[in-house]
Amino acid sequence: MSTYVYGIAPADRKLPDGIEGIGDPPRPVRTVRGGDLVALCSDARIEAEAQRRDLLAHQHVVIEAGKDGPVLPLRFGRISPDDATVAAVLEEHHDVYLERLKTLAGKDEFNLKVHHDEEAVRHAVLADDPDLTARHAAGRTADGGDREEGPAFGELLARAVAERRKTDVALVERTLAPYAAAVVRGPGATGHLADLSFLVERDRQDEFLEAVRALHQEHEHLREQVMGPLPPYSFVEAG
Repeated sequence: MSTYVYGIAPADRKLPDGIEGIGDPPRPVRTVRGGDLVALCSDARIEAEAQRRDLLAHQHVVIEAGKDGPVLPLRFGRISPDDATVAAVLEEHHDVYLERLKTLAGKDEFNLKVHHDEEAVRHAVLADDPDLTARHAAGRTADGGDREEGPAFGELLARAVAERRKTDVALVERTLAPYAAAVVRGPGATGHLADLSFLVERDRQDEFLEAVRALHQEHEHLREQVMGPLPPYSFVEAG
């Protein structure tokens, strides 16, 4: 049986009695020690399948262990050959893991996905560009209907919207970064203007969420989806 690893914590971390992890039936969670660290582990099959119950169990273990202090949460599916290998890894990276735990203490992750409201951003771009506004107005018929504005206008508008995407990503990050200890950009994803993760101190979380709300009120063409507080998965290996 292999060893499944949920996360890493200081050696004095106590797990709740009877806490269970992945598997069917769920397997009990234990700790494997290496120096001043422990890995939160359970037995596992050679390959962990991404079933909903196991994903939730993984998250549950990390959250419960993090109630009494920082945890370096590992992504779902981290499997080691055995406990001895896990202990050896803790020893090998001992000082690095301890430093990351100190950095993450008292903080949680908030993930923010930002989208454009396409109609609203079109109006915003036109409002900020008198030349485009004039071209748009010139493309309207005298009776108030629309006629073809021509490919030139369409290309100019598309270019302006694309440029607005870049400036809005910078705007979101610049506006919210002061409320966070660190920011990580997620991988580019289709349909997202921005995918950002913020490491936020717990006593500033309300302040951070209020800044997100204020950002939307001031820039109504932006649509934000915020998730958190979450275990700081995005910051385990951050500099």
